Amino acid sequence: MSGLIISGTDTDAGKTVFAAALVAATGGRYWKPIQAGLSGETDAMIVRRLASADAARILPEVYRLATPASPHVAAEIDGIEIDLDRLALPEVAGAGPLIVEGAGGVLVPLTRKTLQVELFARWDLPVVLVASTRLGTINHSLLSLEALKRRTIDIRGIAFVGDENADSERTICDFGNVRRLGRLPHLPELSAGPLLAAFKANFSLGDFV
Repeated sequence: MSGLIISGTDTDAGKTVFAAALVAATGGRYWKPIQAGLSGETDAMIVRRLASADAARILPEVYRLATPASPHVAAEIDGIEIDLDRLALPEVAGAGPLIVEGAGGVLVPLTRKTLQVELFARWDLPVVLVASTRLGTINHSLLSLEALKRRTIDIRGIAFVGDENADSERTICDFGNVRRLGRLPHLPELSAGPLLAAFKANFSLGDFV
């Protein structure tokens, strides 16, 4: 299957916005299997709006959990346990890759016994790691990369989001031995047109498809 996993270094790294840009640029389909937090726009709703995607390109979540928390806790609050067998990659037809957004960071627990990175290994798709350029990103990024490499997961590269921080970006890529895919800057207007234009100006589509 042609597809990519989008994971973040931590909360609010920018992975949903980046996923939306990638969906728009590739004409792909979007799937976030676990949504934790249902107040306001969900991540699927945000991606549909920012990618100007029709409903058929936004696949439904498997788990919609009410509480904005780690999936294992949010599921327990809802009185359920996440079943990994229900999280098999969907079979989708048509052009464009399947863009799969994880819940939070690489080592987020899905259950009391399973970390999200184990699901990534099961899916066997390349991972794009999205990292903020704010303070603390070096530590978070290198730890996330180590967790992925330990499980021999294919890392397509790292995409930065935020204001330029050239030294941090270089340091992460050098120590992590990973490709810098580009940096998505903060936009004064976060809407479909400017987001797609920013992606095209700062990334090479050939790195993703």
